[in-house]
Amino acid sequence: MDIQYLLFLQGIRLSTGGVFDEFFNSLSKFAVDIMAFLPFIVFWCVNKKWGYRYLATFSIGEVVNGVIKLTVCAYRPWIRSDRIEPAGDSKVAATGYSFPSGHTMSATCTYGTTVAWQYKKRTWLAVICCILIALTGFSRNFLGVHTPQDVIVGFLVAFFCILLVGFAQRKINGDDRILDILSVVGIIALIAAMIYVMKKPYPMDYVEGVLLVDPEKMKNDFFKGCGMFLGFIVGSFLERHYIHYEIPVGAKNLPILGFVGFMISFGWKEYFAPAILVTAFGGHWGNMAARFILWIFVVAVWPVCIRKWAND
Repeated sequence: MDIQYLLFLQGIRLSTGGVFDEFFNSLSKFAVDIMAFLPFIVFWCVNKKWGYRYLATFSIGEVVNGVIKLTVCAYRPWIRSDRIEPAGDSKVAATGYSFPSGHTMSATCTYGTTVAWQYKKRTWLAVICCILIALTGFSRNFLGVHTPQDVIVGFLVAFFCILLVGFAQRKINGDDRILDILSVVGIIALIAAMIYVMKKPYPMDYVEGVLLVDPEKMKNDFFKGCGMFLGFIVGSFLERHYIHYEIPVGAKNLPILGFVGFMISFGWKEYFAPAILVTAFGGHWGNMAARFILWIFVVAVWPVCIRKWAND
């Protein structure tokens, strides 16, 4: 049934000449390439507490997504059926196994946390975010890169991450001792997940002597998530114990410093890290180191710069 549904959407896509392809592709890219920086801006410039909630939800979600993907090892729709022809360069550009959808999880973590934050204050914004979650999930089906179950489970797992982080934040209520204990538990869990991912067996299916899916390539996104989560834990420890960042509300330079921080983060993530670290250390450790550095910068380094320069 899932393949039949994708073929139905593919028929619509082809019969309309692909007129909607770029819209849905842009919607997906916006959710993961641009909205992924929203937690940084919130943390630096808007609300530190909610910034931490965004960062925790997003980083945990990335690790969980990777573990599930590398456990299930579900092939992409076009591998399962040669009748599926995804839009654009998806066959080359798609990373990771299919289940669950990483784009859907990322979008739900970001937009969903915004809903949790704003649904009582700005209902209109919460409604828009709900629509964007639905459209992003649908876009993965429409473009032929994910099955319905990939999208539904991705949404549900992200929704659970949002609830879990919100519950933990309310219960902990800023208690550094508990946060330190959870940080140690988080690092132990991360190490266990990495050992599991590196040691478990993977499907090695060949067609005419060619490996259908290279498991090593499929691990790259997981290592990115590990770098995010580890950077978040270490950065938050440094911030809570040594930096004690407080948003300089009303400071004349705060908006420009937030924008500069975004540009540095974007440049590092999209251009400099792949050229330097990934090239030097490979897709696993290079990606992990790149994301670790990025999140240390976000949580511990740039807040110091903002505090120093905000009123200059």
